[in-house]
Amino acid sequence: MFVDIASIHLKAGKGGDGAVSFHREKYVAAGGPDGGDGGRGGNIVFKADSNLSTLADFRYKRKYNAEPGQNGGASRCTGKSAPDLVISVPVGTLVKEAETGRIIADISDAEPVVIAKGGNGGWGNQHFATSTRQVPRFAKSGAMGEELDVTLELKLLADVGLIGFPNVGKSTLVSVVSEAKPKIANYHFTTLTPVLGVVRMGEGSSFVMADIPGLIEGAGEGVGLGHEFLRHVERCRMLLHVLDISGSEGRDPIEDFEKINHELAVFSSELCERPQIVVGNKCDLTDESEVDRIKTYFEGKGYKFFPVMAAIAEGTSELINFVAAELQKLPPIKKYEAEPKIEPEIKSNKRDFTVREENGIFYVENCEWLDDIMNRVDPDDYESLQYFERTLRQSGIIDALEKAGVKEGDTVNVLDIEFDYVR
Repeated sequence: MFVDIASIHLKAGKGGDGAVSFHREKYVAAGGPDGGDGGRGGNIVFKADSNLSTLADFRYKRKYNAEPGQNGGASRCTGKSAPDLVISVPVGTLVKEAETGRIIADISDAEPVVIAKGGNGGWGNQHFATSTRQVPRFAKSGAMGEELDVTLELKLLADVGLIGFPNVGKSTLVSVVSEAKPKIANYHFTTLTPVLGVVRMGEGSSFVMADIPGLIEGAGEGVGLGHEFLRHVERCRMLLHVLDISGSEGRDPIEDFEKINHELAVFSSELCERPQIVVGNKCDLTDESEVDRIKTYFEGKGYKFFPVMAAIAEGTSELINFVAAELQKLPPIKKYEAEPKIEPEIKSNKRDFTVREENGIFYVENCEWLDDIMNRVDPDDYESLQYFERTLRQSGIIDALEKAGVKEGDTVNVLDIEFDYVR
């Protein structure tokens, strides 16, 4: 099954916690704190794999968690950093932020890309020793790794895209000019997935051609296979518009051309500006005057027109030689740039909070910034509690509590942790 879009959840590894430890050695008095730092949590890395062609694997596994870093140890031993979690995706996969649609990365080359960063390890108590605090009994917790939902969208990398109504001979054309071997039959929608073929022009020269199926009237609004495959046209440097000029299915080839181009415009205005070459297929099934009429029409509109008989490879060499020459003049395959992350608005005072009194309990709320500090506090260590008290006083929480009427012995609740107020 061809799958070209998937949604997954990523969670990078948490950093290891710093250690609380003190040097112990015979004949060495007061060795001091020697708690080591925690290791870095594992990143989540995306890497292109040319052996993959669909996103089908992501239909069955949707959650990816990297390993946490190791906690710090005694004797200033730093915890081991966790290995990165490497996720392989097909070449040409866009990674987008699920909520906003922001492009995080375009996985189109061999360079691995870090999508979610692991958390840094926490500091051990060796970092908190000062001339006045020589026995710190607290350390810093490791930071959480990044966590996000992403959408994977595959946009095939091809130099040339074959477009046109079903059963006009696109699969036949790609099979005779390239190494691709698509299924070919005389009925609509024989091709249900995009087919890539490498067209070799000699030693060291080649280009990739893609047969894009599913384009019919209304495709721009998602009719038929519509959006399922129109996205794969977006990267193509050039389009070959294949027409059945014999009218074997009762349609006018000129009307077919205009209808498909309308669908391209509905889907993306950029596609209308992509260079197009018109290929009149099945010209052996109509008379020469009809071929001349269609050729005159398209050349009058500035399009290069090639009459071919794809089934017997008649006229295909001239077509491919012209395409190869034109590709030399065009820019490389489009690569999408990562879009900057929109940071939330930063308030002028990062240490906001509110204080309210209810049933004799004073609640300090809306102070999420205090959560990390409280995780580092050891309630059994006097100096650690002093550090916590200084933070409350410097941030203005103590003053706000006193203004609200707190008294000695009253209960204060900070982030669901309660303690008695002491002056």
